[in-house]
Amino acid sequence: MTYRRTLSSQPGTLARVSIALAAAATLALAAGCSNGKAKDAAKDDAKPDTSVPVEVQPVKRAPIVAVYSGTAPIEAHDEAVVVAKVGGEVRQIYVEEGDNVTAGQVLARLDGDRLRLELAQTDANLRKLERDYTRQLELSQKGLVAKTTAENAKFDLDALRASYDSAKLELSYTEIRAPISGVVSARDIKVGNTIKPNDPTFRVTNLDPLVAYVHVPEKEFRKLAAGQSVDVQVDALGGERFAARIARISPTVDPQTGTFRAEIEVPDTTRHLKPGMFARINVVYERRDEALQLPQAAIVDADGEQSVYVVVGGKAQQRRIKTGLVNNGWVEVVQGLKGDERVVVVGQAGLKTGTSVKVVDDTAPAKATAPSPAKAG
Repeated sequence: MTYRRTLSSQPGTLARVSIALAAAATLALAAGCSNGKAKDAAKDDAKPDTSVPVEVQPVKRAPIVAVYSGTAPIEAHDEAVVVAKVGGEVRQIYVEEGDNVTAGQVLARLDGDRLRLELAQTDANLRKLERDYTRQLELSQKGLVAKTTAENAKFDLDALRASYDSAKLELSYTEIRAPISGVVSARDIKVGNTIKPNDPTFRVTNLDPLVAYVHVPEKEFRKLAAGQSVDVQVDALGGERFAARIARISPTVDPQTGTFRAEIEVPDTTRHLKPGMFARINVVYERRDEALQLPQAAIVDADGEQSVYVVVGGKAQQRRIKTGLVNNGWVEVVQGLKGDERVVVVGQAGLKTGTSVKVVDDTAPAKATAPSPAKAG
């Protein structure tokens, strides 16, 4: 008879199998939970960062000026073309281009021989007529000639005296003189030239001071006034700057151009400036010494209102502001900021209050620097 064992007949074996199956189920459940947590973590890591990248910059306190800018050529304050008042041959020239001269100084001399002869003849006739008049007057007082005879002699004498003075004046014109003080900027004659009346001979230019005439739109009329400081920059001199001032303002506006003229005096003891040079004119008409300022790029204009975005605790906040002076890319803030804010200068187009932001370029605090002074000439 065959004898067969079964699991049911082995209680110890059954227990061991049950334990093994329970352990396997526990491991499978633990593995499933672990995989679920890993998937959840992966999902969390895959969520995109919604922070808006921006660049910010601190506001600053520094001097700021309001400037009207324009362009104008440098001109001489006074300039005179010296013309010959009489004709003749040029005998002597006493000055050259670049020489300093004073008003009334002799620049050249013409021959004047004919005029000297005419003056000598007039002088002789004058002396003769003076003697005749004296004799006629004595005879008239004695009753030997009519009074009208003496009176006619007096008229002739007065007319000849005027002719003598005219001849003397004509002779003096053979000396060509400077009408103003300044520098000889041109010489148009040479020794031996025969010139006619009204021919140009020299040009004298007064370089102290030089001037620039700026034509300003009428809407700027109230901003400019005589005595205001002006910064003059000349490209031909490598951007050299000169301190100047407004000497006078035209009291009328040109109806054709809608502008008024401001005359600017530019002193230059170094004589670097030359008439005809092109100049950039900057008129300082208002100044603030401790102005709260921010970059112009930070301002957002919408519906006629100005605002900026500041970063507070990683989020954007919109602040409405009122502005004042503007100069060189910086704007004065007169209302809306305290002075310790960091304003968004790049990336503010898509912002609104509460938007999370990520600062990608936080620039160093702006230094408070005064505007560059103009260089005195």
